[in-house]
Amino acid sequence: MNKARGFTLVEIIAVMALIALAMTLVAVTVGDGLSGARVKAASRDLVAALRYTRGQAIVNRESQALAIDVEGRRYRAPGKKWVELPKNMEMKLETARSEMEDDSTGRIRFFADGASTGGNVELSLGEVIWRIEVNWLTGEVVVIEPKDR
Repeated sequence: MNKARGFTLVEIIAVMALIALAMTLVAVTVGDGLSGARVKAASRDLVAALRYTRGQAIVNRESQALAIDVEGRRYRAPGKKWVELPKNMEMKLETARSEMEDDSTGRIRFFADGASTGGNVELSLGEVIWRIEVNWLTGEVVVIEPKDR
């Protein structure tokens, strides 16, 4: 008896379902990777602005502050324009009470000797969270990367 060669309809549907599942997993993984890259880039830009502000305080021998608008998702270094974070990115600020203008607006101030009021800023997009810490004594700016990376 001569059997026809080929695939049954059930086999073809099963393979197509597996391909669709694999593509979905890849899309989710790539999407998470892009979120992480966006938060990382925004964190590095904010760190650069904080370090610039500290440098200006030391060079000009007077205190300088980086303004942070949590609700507006933006920040501004002295003499610079506001920098807005990407859409859907969230921001949290902890700083000295004396540097808070209201519930969503505050500053991290640097002094002529390089010291600071201290504080931290968290940037998050989805599950990815990056934390930027400013040491009050030394003014050192440090990025705390997500633990799962």
